[in-house]
Amino acid sequence: MAREELTRLTGNGNGNCNNDDCPNVYRASDGSIVVQGDTDLTFRPPTGEGLVRIPESVLREAVRALGW
Repeated sequence: MAREELTRLTGNGNGNCNNDDCPNVYRASDGSIVVQGDTDLTFRPPTGEGLVRIPESVLREAVRALGW
C-alpha cells in the first residue's frame, strides 16, 4: 500500500511535526488503521507484526478526527 492511499488523521499542522517524521495515525481505504511511531522493543511480536509507540495525544486526535 502506498502512502497516497492513506488518509492522515493526525499531525496536520496542529503540532511540532515536520516532514512526516513524527507519530501519526492514518486510515486505509478498507477502514483499517495504520499507526506510525517509534519502534518499541518491549517484546517480540509474531512474524509480520510490529510494535510502535505513540503519545496518547496522537491517539486522542485520531479518535476526534474519526468522530468516535
